[in-house]
Amino acid sequence: MAVTKLVQWVVVLGLFLGLWCGAVTETFPVALSSQIRDVLVALPVYLLVAFGCFSLAYIGHKLIVFNDCVEASESLAKEVQEAREDLAAKGFKFS
Repeated sequence: MAVTKLVQWVVVLGLFLGLWCGAVTETFPVALSSQIRDVLVALPVYLLVAFGCFSLAYIGHKLIVFNDCVEASESLAKEVQEAREDLAAKGFKFS
């Protein structure tokens, strides 16, 4: 049985949230300095901002390297013209 990406993300997110909640509420018997606790409390916000930055960079990269499909464009223009001619023959009018 294959594990889907959704299940992997839910498991990782659940583990992170469990560990984070345990550390913030001092459930674990580990002494943390106040500086580490301050960073730990804000960690989800930092991760969310980092994810947003990564997403924007990824989308920007994909837009930059997007390939033009000249053949597909010409084929689509030809199909649109054929559809217009067919509809015009059936009485449709285009402005």
